[in-house]
Amino acid sequence: MPALQRDEAQTRARLIDVHRYDIALDLTQGEDRFGSRTVIQFTARAGGDTFVELKPAELHAVTLDGDPLDPAALKDNRLPLTGLTPGAHELRVDATMRYSRTGEGMHRFTDPADGESYVYTQLFLDDVQRVFAAFDQPDLKAVFAVTVTAPTDWSVLGNGIATQRDPGHWTLAPTPLISSYLVAVAAGPWHSIRTEHAGLPFGIHCRRSLAPHLDADAEEILDLTRRCFDRYHEIFTEPYPFDSYDQAFVPEFNAGAMENPGLVTFRDEFVYRSAVTDTERQTRGVVIAHEMAHMWFGDLVTLQWWDDIWLNESFAEYMGYQVLAEATRFTDTWTDFAVARKGWGYDADQRPSTHPVAPTPADVPDTASALLNFDGISYAKGASALRQLVAWMGEKDFLTGINEHFARHRFGNATLADFIDSLARATDRDVHAWAARWLRTTGADTLTPVVREAADGNWSVSVEQTGSQDGTRPHRLTIGLYDHDRTTAGRLVPREPLAWDVPDDGVHAGTGGRPALLLLNDQDLTYAKVRLDPVSWDTVLGALSGLPDPLTRAVVWNAARDMVRDGELAPTAYLDAARAHLPYETDLALVQGVLAFARTQIADHYLPSPKLSTLPPLSTPLERGDPHEQGGGAPSGSWGSTPIDRHTALATLTALSRDILRRTEGPEHGMEAGLRLTAVRAFIDSATSPEGIQDWLDDGSVPGGPRLDPELRWRILGRLATLGATTPDAIDAELARDPSATGREGAARCHAALPDPAAKQAAWDALFTTDAEAALSNYLFTATATGFWAPEQHELLRPYVARYFTDVPALAAARGPALAAAAGRYAFPDTFVEDHTLRLGEACLTDGDPSPALRRKLLDQLDDLRRALRVRAAAGSA
Repeated sequence: MPALQRDEAQTRARLIDVHRYDIALDLTQGEDRFGSRTVIQFTARAGGDTFVELKPAELHAVTLDGDPLDPAALKDNRLPLTGLTPGAHELRVDATMRYSRTGEGMHRFTDPADGESYVYTQLFLDDVQRVFAAFDQPDLKAVFAVTVTAPTDWSVLGNGIATQRDPGHWTLAPTPLISSYLVAVAAGPWHSIRTEHAGLPFGIHCRRSLAPHLDADAEEILDLTRRCFDRYHEIFTEPYPFDSYDQAFVPEFNAGAMENPGLVTFRDEFVYRSAVTDTERQTRGVVIAHEMAHMWFGDLVTLQWWDDIWLNESFAEYMGYQVLAEATRFTDTWTDFAVARKGWGYDADQRPSTHPVAPTPADVPDTASALLNFDGISYAKGASALRQLVAWMGEKDFLTGINEHFARHRFGNATLADFIDSLARATDRDVHAWAARWLRTTGADTLTPVVREAADGNWSVSVEQTGSQDGTRPHRLTIGLYDHDRTTAGRLVPREPLAWDVPDDGVHAGTGGRPALLLLNDQDLTYAKVRLDPVSWDTVLGALSGLPDPLTRAVVWNAARDMVRDGELAPTAYLDAARAHLPYETDLALVQGVLAFARTQIADHYLPSPKLSTLPPLSTPLERGDPHEQGGGAPSGSWGSTPIDRHTALATLTALSRDILRRTEGPEHGMEAGLRLTAVRAFIDSATSPEGIQDWLDDGSVPGGPRLDPELRWRILGRLATLGATTPDAIDAELARDPSATGREGAARCHAALPDPAAKQAAWDALFTTDAEAALSNYLFTATATGFWAPEQHELLRPYVARYFTDVPALAAARGPALAAAAGRYAFPDTFVEDHTLRLGEACLTDGDPSPALRRKLLDQLDDLRRALRVRAAAGSA
């Protein structure tokens, strides 16, 4: 379907005002199709022509002001409305629509656990036309009144309170003025838990097979929801603008969640079937707080065009972390943001596809280009910029400006200029100049300390700034100063930190001997890569785990990560640091983040894979002493530079995992249980032979705990499949044991991972079919793709590298942007870090005519591949 052009949207907005939609959906017409009848009340300001969007299976009838229109006039999902006269008009559209299997439009899912079916809408960004006829652009807000006919054993949820008039017939309360992409319906035999808070009905919902798991966490979810709701009412003067607040955990959801007013939809992996860490519970809480922030920023006040998507996502990302930290037990959210989200922004900002946080309207000419900007810049960099803005202008003035913005544009649309103007009214600072340097430029600054020492013990520091587009981006930050603890080896104690403005502050003169560690951006208040001076590096080699604050440690770990990616620190050095310090790390987010980077980036991409015939035997890892007890157990000087291969790196990670397991045996709950679970997962993922993990699977437990739940069983079986240490029959037996949707995905992943030519061919055929009847759903596609590629199987997989670039453009064109993005992200042969892969990818971009969504993913994957090749070259020459 053609993308809506910005100039087309502007022309239509000048011509018409849309007042009301009356939508009738019939969900009783079978498993493939549903009925959709729409009545649109709108006014034409002047005479002229326009169009309405619709993507039907069949278009039965259309009337405009009672006069029939020819359904055959529908072309490229646009129905022309010609010869409009000034005044009121009524458009009626009767159509049959297709259910989706890709998480777009009206998605239908049948639960393999019990055979029950569920449907829900996901209408962002331009998928309304897959469900009902609409003038589908964000600045044509209207009232939406929806009725739904559904099977009599189903319940229906929507933006407004749902009332069942008689069995199978539901009416949703009309909405206030909202944009078309925010309309939401979810129907099925939901398991629902309902309550009331602040005079409003609240509810949480999931499919029936997940009911026991939602029940187990219901009080936590509802408590977080109430606390965040109350906190938003403390800081926002505008009350919650809708009549109810439902949260539905829906199957096969493409995003983390969607901010439909009154009915937030979440991916139902947030209903935990298996054990999770407290950090993962915190992540669920952040998403709850994030989507609730959208009720004001995004739903009450909505962007005018998609160039301002950051106004939605950056704001909600910032508020999600901030409000959760302020209102709940999860007080260290910004550590998780630093280690789990911020790197996403840095990575995106260093690719050729980077864009400003706030691109210009000309940079987003249509909806297809807008969809590409839902990335680490619009979320993580934008949230970092807002956090820096709060540090620069003060929280009080920031919130005053936000409330001014809500008051001026409630139930309307707003632009970046409107937002900045509201902030400027609340402060005497030059917010417009700040916005120009932060929001309209690209790239990440690198900040480097220049430290000078004098013979008399005095010292000075200045900060060198490089990297951003214009080189003058201002940063308000803290410089942390730390000395060795004289009473406890391996510990560091803080001095009074320095408040610093880059580039305005010149040189700080210090006395009393230079600190052992001087850390730029301590507390992570700005968005910039930082470097450490040599003395500070030497200090953290032996005392990183002895820094008192986890957010400080996160800044150091991020500096190390960035240096590895930039070819300034050997990948082995990062592994040495992890091996030395992670066993003593108490922050779960840090342990998870460091292990994830070490496993997925360093081991799988930055280090070469030896041939299987040359693999050295695994030896029993040595127990390392506590660096705190030894006065520093990490090597001094450089963090290691001896070249190693992937197999050796995996052995290091399994040894590190054993270290953590030895120190956490016993507890079933709390921080140590979370550390233990994280170590178990890392051990499984890094295993280079079946010994050990096969015993865990046979015993149903890890020695000393935990017992294996479904997630761990599938994780082990997936690793065994990759290693060629299990069979199709064993996979099918595990699926019989766990016949859930998650089990079905686990089985698909395991079958695709088997190092067998027939298994690989079957997986490939399933992934790349364009037959609508045989095509995989979005989740089964992802599961199969993630199982397919493995560095251990390069000789078997090599013929598929060229096939990927031949086959993927047709798949993307046939199955739409969601599957195109999944194919570019998960099915890409990224384990083949070779010049040959790069050449094939570049040829595909030139000659393969990839769709916009696929093109963006290929551009990013190929840039990551180039970076990996550079890192390997730098490590090999060290």
